[in-house]
Amino acid sequence: MTEKILRLPCKSEDIATLEAGDHVLICGKLYTGRDAAHKRIAASLANGEVSPIPLEGQGIYYVGPCKKDGKIVSAGPTTSYRMDKYAPALYEAGVLVTVGKGDRSEEVYEAIKRRGGAYLAAIGGAGAIYAQAIKSASVVAYEDLGTEAAHLFEVENFPAIVAIDSRGNSIFKR
Repeated sequence: MTEKILRLPCKSEDIATLEAGDHVLICGKLYTGRDAAHKRIAASLANGEVSPIPLEGQGIYYVGPCKKDGKIVSAGPTTSYRMDKYAPALYEAGVLVTVGKGDRSEEVYEAIKRRGGAYLAAIGGAGAIYAQAIKSASVVAYEDLGTEAAHLFEVENFPAIVAIDSRGNSIFKR
């Protein structure tokens, strides 16, 4: 088990160095989105429109952050399988990293391998710890969705585990 720094946005060459089970610290820009935001992004792509958030080389964290007095106080992961019907299209459109909890569908495994991406696992119940790694946050799309709006987080040393690497190796299938 090794610990690596992953700077976002990234390139597939950066992801290729990661192996299932590696511990990573994410630094840089990390977008967020849950079910409702994913549905809208996927619809935009299907209609030939430009996504409201940049996708190429980006990471998306499946989270609905909790705020108090304008500051994020908890940002724990949501269950990833709920995004599985949208994730392959987002990987194909340029996303290289998704972060959430739980295993993924075979379609997501295949999209990860085709794109040279990765899926990183975050620990449920650790929302307050993850919030400490978020240095700034702003809503970038779908403000009407409230906590499910798409945000841009600037993160520093955000901990995660490589759950599925670019070759399809998985901590869930060992």
